[in-house]
Amino acid sequence: MAAKVFAYFVALVAVFSVAKSDPDPLQDICVADTSSGVKVNGFVCKKDADVTENDFFFSGLAKPAVVNNTVGSVVTGANVEKIPGLNTLGVSLSRIDYQPGGLNPPHTHPRATEIIFVLDGELDVGFITTANKLISKSLKKGDIFVFPKGLVHFQQNNGKEPASVIAGFNSQLPGTQSIAVTLFGSTPAVPDHVLTKAFQIGTKEVNKIKSRLAPK
Repeated sequence: MAAKVFAYFVALVAVFSVAKSDPDPLQDICVADTSSGVKVNGFVCKKDADVTENDFFFSGLAKPAVVNNTVGSVVTGANVEKIPGLNTLGVSLSRIDYQPGGLNPPHTHPRATEIIFVLDGELDVGFITTANKLISKSLKKGDIFVFPKGLVHFQQNNGKEPASVIAGFNSQLPGTQSIAVTLFGSTPAVPDHVLTKAFQIGTKEVNKIKSRLAPK
């Protein structure tokens, strides 16, 4: 089983190496210097003399995360913020763990296409096109599904056991915007009159949703 999972990882990397969303690198490596205060499109390169093997290593996806929230899912990223060596390489991964019935709420990745491989469990997944068409599928262990760049999508565990996926992205830092949290939990807040008109609900309903999505 481990060999099969590794083979899927290799396939993910191969796909994204020829379909990168990020700009191409202009040198062999550009390990991110996350301590630098200089702002560029990405991160400033660390000095070559300071680069180590640990800049290209991360073990945080090996085990399921502890799920302890109201939506019933946890995303563990393996992007440039966790693996500095990914800087300029245009790829990253994440692991998503779901409780039974757990949901990865509707969200977008503005800088990347996402491809998932189901490690365990069963999921209902889908994305919505700009023509407002829902493309959805029920997945089981070993299945793969793709979410096009920038489109709203979701995953929900439809089984009675925990589920997990590995997700690949063609960006070192794909970014995530959760639709509900973005609209009802931004700082400063989106004006109530905008939300009441957009969702055709009253101010009381808006405030109720905001209170539930407010940072704890």
